Amino acid sequence: MKEEFRQMNVELLGLSVDSLYSHIAWIRKIEELEWKGMKNVKIDFPVIADLNTKVSTKYGMLQPNVSSTQAVRAVFVIDPEGIIRSIIYYPLTTGRNFDEIKRMILALQKSDETHNSTPANWQPGDDLIISTPTTVADAEAGMASTDEDEYALDWFLRFRKDKV
Repeated sequence: MKEEFRQMNVELLGLSVDSLYSHIAWIRKIEELEWKGMKNVKIDFPVIADLNTKVSTKYGMLQPNVSSTQAVRAVFVIDPEGIIRSIIYYPLTTGRNFDEIKRMILALQKSDETHNSTPANWQPGDDLIISTPTTVADAEAGMASTDEDEYALDWFLRFRKDKV
């Protein structure tokens, strides 16, 4: 999905406590294997060797009080200003869900663009949640809105139709 992410203005970066030589061997093996119809998969994004575990420790990727350096599987979404916007931790036994990662990034981008929130299970094109009013006057104004792209279930739960 690298190209899909790139079209969303997202760059991929890998990090592991393994050595450069382990990364080279892993990348070569991935590129020669075939699985579930995927073959010739290219790992052409940077993979950082964090042998001293400074980065992994700082980002909470190592299990506390464990003697091994077996890292936690984690996805960090970092915005262009360098702010971590989302962290998803996965147990070592559980693979990542890249469709959900993509959906979450699209939701963050939509919220940044529109200053609205996305509801549970939001997909691009679904209605957005308008920020909850902070004053009685704002609540009353929201409920009285005649904007055809807005509707309210109650004063605290208002929606805006997404203009894709």
